[in-house]
Amino acid sequence: VLFSAYFALQVIYARRKYKISPPETTGHPEFERIFRAQANCSEYFPIFVSLLWVAGIFFHQGVAAACGLLYLYTRFKYFQGYTAAAQGRLEPLYASARLLWLLLGLAVAGLLAHFLLP
Repeated sequence: VLFSAYFALQVIYARRKYKISPPETTGHPEFERIFRAQANCSEYFPIFVSLLWVAGIFFHQGVAAACGLLYLYTRFKYFQGYTAAAQGRLEPLYASARLLWLLLGLAVAGLLAHFLLP
């Protein structure tokens, strides 16, 4: 939630800096990158929270928490990279995607172990 608030505040600051009133989403290229980075992070947040929750309950809380912290760090780096230049988002994007896949694997393994093993 703090990351979402931070990203939203960055959009607000960029709107003020570049004088772009809501609901406009276009304007200065730097504003557009900040806006898009915030939107991308918001779009993936429900997927992340769901996978984190299931992996934590059915696999292992500590492992899920470590993956969750790494994911949040990579999304922060993604946001920073994207706001600087569009190409700066790629490496953190791939890292965060790998962490989502890992959380998905942990969630599936935990669910299978819970429902299929006695």
